[in-house]
Amino acid sequence: MATPGIGLIGLAVMGENLALNIANHGFPIAVYNRTRAVTEQYVAHRTAGKPVTPAYTLEEFVRTIARPRSIAIMVQAGKPVDSVLDQLLPLLGPDDLVMDCGNSYFEDTARRSAAIAPTGIHYFGVGVSGGEEGALNGPSIMPGGPEAAYPRIAGVLGAIAAKVPDGPCVAYMGTGAAGHYVKMIHNGIEYGDMQLIVEAYDILSHACGFSAIEIGAIFAEWNRGELDSYLVEISAAVLQSVDRDTGRPIVDVILDRAGQKGTGRWTGQDGLELGVPIPTIEAALWGRNISALKAERLAAAKVLKGPRQSRLRGASAERLVAAVRQALYASKIASYAQGMSLLATASAERGYSLNLPEIARIWKGGCIIRARLLNEIQAAFTRDPRLPNLLLDADFRAAINERQAGWRHTVRTAIGLGIPCPAFGSSLAYFDSYRAARLPANLIQGQRDYFGAHTYERVDRNGAFHTEWLVPEASANGARIVTSQPAGRGGGH
Repeated sequence: MATPGIGLIGLAVMGENLALNIANHGFPIAVYNRTRAVTEQYVAHRTAGKPVTPAYTLEEFVRTIARPRSIAIMVQAGKPVDSVLDQLLPLLGPDDLVMDCGNSYFEDTARRSAAIAPTGIHYFGVGVSGGEEGALNGPSIMPGGPEAAYPRIAGVLGAIAAKVPDGPCVAYMGTGAAGHYVKMIHNGIEYGDMQLIVEAYDILSHACGFSAIEIGAIFAEWNRGELDSYLVEISAAVLQSVDRDTGRPIVDVILDRAGQKGTGRWTGQDGLELGVPIPTIEAALWGRNISALKAERLAAAKVLKGPRQSRLRGASAERLVAAVRQALYASKIASYAQGMSLLATASAERGYSLNLPEIARIWKGGCIIRARLLNEIQAAFTRDPRLPNLLLDADFRAAINERQAGWRHTVRTAIGLGIPCPAFGSSLAYFDSYRAARLPANLIQGQRDYFGAHTYERVDRNGAFHTEWLVPEASANGARIVTSQPAGRGGGH
């Protein structure tokens, strides 16, 4: 067997499938897992006839790989990554290359990159999306790290990535933690997309009384048009599946309590850190969080009353189905607009030099958020690489305008019937806020200056101003006459 040119540490589901993907494309690979039995079982059951070399100690693993070595780590994010690096790095030398292919927090990747760089070892944070199937058959791959070393791994990553008509779904993202940052935002958009879909299901269920099977059929029909996406496709499949034990739709016997692994929360935190509004993603986060309060919700349902829910029938139900379809598409545009704006801001703040059209391109295949809509997003940022927001693109403006009435009808109907729609409502509020020439933040600034002398700007002159609010003059009509004065040294919160 040929000497492996690459190695992989960590043979959980994602790791073992990624290793097989690499081997299936003709790249001899060494594999290691800290638990010997896991490696033995993997080799016995999955690698027959493939160029996979097992190793049972980390030292043996490192010796097995041809120099300069390329090693992928696929272990749980956080302390396990640091633990592996603590054991691995002393065994490596200058010009060896290490890729963290897990869902590491981007700031951890930045810290590790800075610490490892002086050793001469090349360190990459590599986002990998597509789940178990993608890891085996072709994921979307988002590598970030030292640009000069990227050609070392470009060949193998290009070979194992998903393929779309305009190339493999992999591209160099940028320096440092850029790859893991892009993967984090991908996952944040994924959270928003999933929440929007489940709200569409909830509205059609409660407002129209449709069964899960019927809604699954509606979703399957939607997936043949503009809403064509992996998440709509699998949602249709889930809704149309029946539990063998009970004969009921499987979704009706699944407990309504959702979990999360952290990447969506990290996206929300960084949106706050950078001052970029991402309300759809934030709504998805609290939607999952409130779902976890199952016992409280059961108690509250007995005592907190909302509007009486009457079922829509006939033409009214048909109208709502069409409106929800429009609302889902328009809200997805707003959600992607938020995610791409966060990417652009982070790129400028942290020097990532992200290529937004290329990011949209590599998300078109392999990953969880792959969708027809990404073709239009790629085109929009290709037309104008400095586009500040997707909502300003001419094609997306037209798409939103065509669906605005249905979008508002959906939110209005849900609110009127007491059906929660945090992501639909937040997406619409984002659109309305972004298109508003004047928002009520002027009153916020007045409040802040009143209680904390934080100053404000005026619309009719430049500079910062402060008002002595507690010493007004009275006018004939009872209004308070106050005076703006140029502010001295001041601050704000």
